[in-house]
Amino acid sequence: MILPIVTYGHPVLRQKGARIETITPEITDLIADMMDTMRDANGIGLAAQQIGRELQLTVIDVTGMTDRPSTLKLGGKDAAPESIMPLVLMNPEVKPLNDPVAGPEGCLSFPELYGDITRPESVEVTAMNEKGETINFVCGGLLARAVQHETDHLHGILYIDRMSKSARAKLKSELDALIYQTKREMGQR
Repeated sequence: MILPIVTYGHPVLRQKGARIETITPEITDLIADMMDTMRDANGIGLAAQQIGRELQLTVIDVTGMTDRPSTLKLGGKDAAPESIMPLVLMNPEVKPLNDPVAGPEGCLSFPELYGDITRPESVEVTAMNEKGETINFVCGGLLARAVQHETDHLHGILYIDRMSKSARAKLKSELDALIYQTKREMGQR
């Protein structure tokens, strides 16, 4: 089922998600709905907060993204990133492995707004997957950027929070318009 994606200005985007300790039928259904929603929106990642849920759950799929390649290491060996796609991460812990680099990012909760964000080029990730198993991998490139972006969402951090002041200032009118539209849709003024 395709779920509505909440946009900037909705308070749930600033909420830290609750940890998921067990995989229930509700969680399994939510994962499937989030995958459908992400694909329908042509996204590569979607966090629970973006569909109005305060949970530490995100889905990611960078399959076919050849213009911004990804790297993956499983058990210390190089692997094809597609081998773990689509990716479900619950309660992810992300450890930076090198210096930050700037790169372009967008967000489904900020339609058509993009900016350069500085993040570590590669990270080590430990999380629970959709089967309730602990998974661990090292990733780089677009996959590392997506994992960090989505993990931020799970803690109420938005990509605009990581923009430089000047980059955010350039988007001020678009951000103000998005907040106004979101609050109007929520019945607020």
